[in-house]
Amino acid sequence: MWKNVLCLLPAVLPWFATGGAEAASASCGSRAEVLYRLAADYKETPSAIGLASNGGLIEVLTNTDGATWTIIITMPNGATCLVAAGESWQPVVQIAADESGV
Repeated sequence: MWKNVLCLLPAVLPWFATGGAEAASASCGSRAEVLYRLAADYKETPSAIGLASNGGLIEVLTNTDGATWTIIITMPNGATCLVAAGESWQPVVQIAADESGV
């Protein structure tokens, strides 16, 4: 599976490029463009969202059949960056813990 994830990254990273010399800028772009490219190229849409302790907005995007997924972070300054991408996403059903904490 990791071989497949690594094969997907070169296909995902080029459209994040902003032309800057820094490595970080090569995997970042505007949120609108990142969401557009993931939807257009992989049919991925947001399926989970959360706020990170550094103020960043974390989003998991998946396509309807789970074939591909991407995790992005949008920082307070507006930059959206690729965190990870892969395939075979499997949602899980959350089970509430009882009062004993089990």
